[in-house]
Formats: sequence, C-alpha cells, structure tokens
Amino acid sequence: MAGIIDRIGGVGAAAVGTAVAAAAAVRLSPWPSALAIRAVFDRGAARASAALAPHTPTDLVEVLGEAYAVSDPDGRLDVFRPNRSDALATVVWVHGGAFVSGSKDDVANYLRVLAGRGVTTVGVDYSIAPGKRYPTPVRQVAGALAHLIDHADRLGVDPTRIVLAGDSAGAQIAAQVASLVTDPEYAARVGIDVALPPSGLRGVVLFCGAFDFALSHGSSKIGAWLVDTALWSYLGTRDHRSHPASALASVPQNLTGSFPPAFVSAGNADPLLAHSLGLVAALDAAGVPHDTLFFPDDHEPRLGHEFQFDLDTEPGRLALDRAVAFIERVTAD
Repeated sequence: MAGIIDRIGGVGAAAVGTAVAAAAAVRLSPWPSALAIRAVFDRGAARASAALAPHTPTDLVEVLGEAYAVSDPDGRLDVFRPNRSDALATVVWVHGGAFVSGSKDDVANYLRVLAGRGVTTVGVDYSIAPGKRYPTPVRQVAGALAHLIDHADRLGVDPTRIVLAGDSAGAQIAAQVASLVTDPEYAARVGIDVALPPSGLRGVVLFCGAFDFALSHGSSKIGAWLVDTALWSYLGTRDHRSHPASALASVPQNLTGSFPPAFVSAGNADPLLAHSLGLVAALDAAGVPHDTLFFPDDHEPRLGHEFQFDLDTEPGRLALDRAVAFIERVTAD
C-alpha cells in the first residue's frame, strides 16, 4: 500500500510540476498562448475558405506564390484577375490572424470572388509573430507594393488605381501603410518609405480591424487574453501598452486629412467593434471621405468577427456588394 501511495504521490508531484512550468512559460513568453491562438484561428480560416469555394469563378488568370522579396521566404503574393489583357484597378489585401496566424491562402477564395467582379486582386503574405515583430509586416507590405509597381504590366496591375484592403490584424497593417503612403512626416517617424505615390492609392477597405492599440482589451476574459497575447507577440513586450510602437502603430492617433477615402465595416457582435467605430470618429474629425457598413445592436443573427467572409448569409453578401461599389467609385477614371 505504501508503494502505491508513493507512486500516486509521484505522479501528482509530476503533474503539479508540469502545471507550474506551463504557467511560468505563459508568463515569461507569448509563444505558448500564441501557438494556441494560431491553432484555433487556422482551423477557423480553413473552414471559411472551404465555404467560399462554391462562390469562386473558374475563368480567372492566377499567379500564385510570386516572390516579392527573393531573400525572404515569407515574401510571397498571389494575383487573381479576369482573363483580360488590360491593367485593372487593383485591390491589395492583407490577411488577418491576430498578428500570430494566417496566410494569403486564407483569403485566396475571397479574392477570387472579388476578382470576378472585374478587378485585379493581390493577397500578400507577411511574417507572423512572435517569430517576427513589428514593424516587419508593415515593411513587407510596402515591399509588396513596390514589386507590384515594378511588374505591373505582367501582373495586370494598374499602379495608378490601387486600393489597400485587409481584415482584422491585416486591416490595421493596411491602414498603417495607407498613412505611410499619404503622410510623409508620419513615414519619416516610422522609418518606412513606400514606393506607391499618394495619387496611386485611391482608397482603403477595412473589415473588422484592430486599429487602436490603446484599446487593448477584450469583451471577455478570453478576449482580453487574446488581445494581450497578440500585442505582446507583435510588439515584443508584455507591457505593450507603454511600448512606443503602440502609439506609433495605432491608426486613429496618427490619422490626418491626407488619409485616402475609406470603407469601414464590422459586425455588431465583433469584440473589436470599438476599433472600427473609433477609426470612423477619427476619419470624421479629419474630414476624410468614408463609407461604413455597421449593424444595429439588436441585429439577429449576431454578426461576429470576420462576418464578411460568409457569403452564404445576407450580411456577408451585402458587405461584398458595398465594398465592390466603393472600389468601383474610388478607382473610376
């Protein structure tokens, strides 16, 4: 009997030791939590992409996995366009994933659907955290834009009619790049130049973004944990609220009247809804033209984060139609 008790006690001690080590790891590094988030988000992205497959056109010209940075394995992009010889207005989309997950493959089917509406679409890959940190993705998207300009004719891109777009974390990156393009003083503070001239950036399409790092909280304990993990991973410090990059990267605080026309949308149950509403308030204050798609608080069914990717719902289809109408208007010659 004593031997059995000793063995049980040994197992219990080992379990406690493992739990203590795991708790310490979570406190000391964002990696354990970031990997957990990545696994959940990757499964959700795969389901959303599969659901979009029946909506995709089959007559597109596609360039997949093009290197926009030869020395960077993450520096790849996909291009989708109608089978036409002329250069088209181009939507450059930055995928989401809380800065710690995701890839251009997640949004490829949505970009195929969008290309079927008569534009060239580009999905940009970038390095995710915690492996790479801010401002690496911002610099990479700037590099992707330079590549598109240099190879515009071959890829069917009109570099004079570019719309930057993104979802979730990608919306934040796209919006920050838009500020870099249109505000030289801000670009100097960040230290990133973008080859695209301001006249070439016709607008931005921003879904469910995390624009304001000062709003680093969630609507629940799980939401707060997710946001804290994402920003700790991206900015490289657990005390991300006091990190200088937090204020520098936040879009509303750095937005000026030179920001391009914007389309902004989020669901009524999106835990990041306050970010989109805050961005719209900043656009109003700066006098920037913008369209929005929001929903009443009591809208049913409740529309969560990334609602726009579900084209089997009326709100998802409405979001696509409204985004396309905005893109057509701002890129009209």
